[in-house]
Amino acid sequence: MIILSHPHEKPYIKCPPDKIVYDPERGEYICTLTGEVIEERIIDERPEWRAFTPEERERRSRTGGPLTSTVHDRGLATVIDWRDRDATGKRLEFRRRLEMQRLRRWQTRSRIQSSIERNLAQAMNELDRLSDLLNLPRNVREEAARIYRDAVEKGLVRGRSIESVVAASVYAACRELKVPRTLDEIARFTKSNRKDIARCYRLLLKELDIKVPTCDPIDFVPRIAHALGLSGNVMKRAAEILHKARDRGITAGKDPAGLAAAAVYIAALLCDERRTQKEIAQIAGVTEVTVRNRYKELARELDINLPPQ
Repeated sequence: MIILSHPHEKPYIKCPPDKIVYDPERGEYICTLTGEVIEERIIDERPEWRAFTPEERERRSRTGGPLTSTVHDRGLATVIDWRDRDATGKRLEFRRRLEMQRLRRWQTRSRIQSSIERNLAQAMNELDRLSDLLNLPRNVREEAARIYRDAVEKGLVRGRSIESVVAASVYAACRELKVPRTLDEIARFTKSNRKDIARCYRLLLKELDIKVPTCDPIDFVPRIAHALGLSGNVMKRAAEILHKARDRGITAGKDPAGLAAAAVYIAALLCDERRTQKEIAQIAGVTEVTVRNRYKELARELDINLPPQ
């Protein structure tokens, strides 16, 4: 018979206690004298982190879900579910359903008590909607939410539409993390026009001291190629063309999306995976004239012999 007073204490049976060891990788208590496995599949309830001081232990301890900037209260509040069922899946009684509706109403009111919280709640909903339409990754959403919160703390949102500042924050986050999204593409999914978003974007860069790198046309290549169903060879050849063009100084002052579209068009011709200029222009968000002018310029400056079209 095995006696355990605590899950992490060594059990004792016929083997001497000093001969029983714990294997943390397997979750087993083993007798080194006989090789017998005394206890197996033991759940280790200790934290995966280590702390050497009480302050460090208090700082690293955590409960609940992780904090996120994409929720106006950072995800600290409890959310009451709208399904009128209990933990076992049974439908609640009528009196209990009325009670839960009343609790939901008061819980919603308690989460938003000031004008700043109301502004953040509306802005985070707009951020989620815009991020879903643009198919943005999680890190871009978090960075855009952080930029918007900094703008609220500095009072930059006052007198401006929430949609414009949110769109500008999303564009700034995309530029910071090198996620290829153009300003025209972001403006297409918002009520604000491109001019207002660009004005708010310049304001955020100035007041929040945001450092954004220059937009690289190579960042647009995978997105355009995947949308057109092109192979990896086309993407590799397009990146090589853009690298050569940058070394020659051809990319300066040009629209990166147009350059990427032209490079993909040339690479598709060279790899015999032809796509029309219209298809590439629609995916890249530029005009056919831009693709035509850029690919002719790249072919002329880089001495690329294109096959007959």
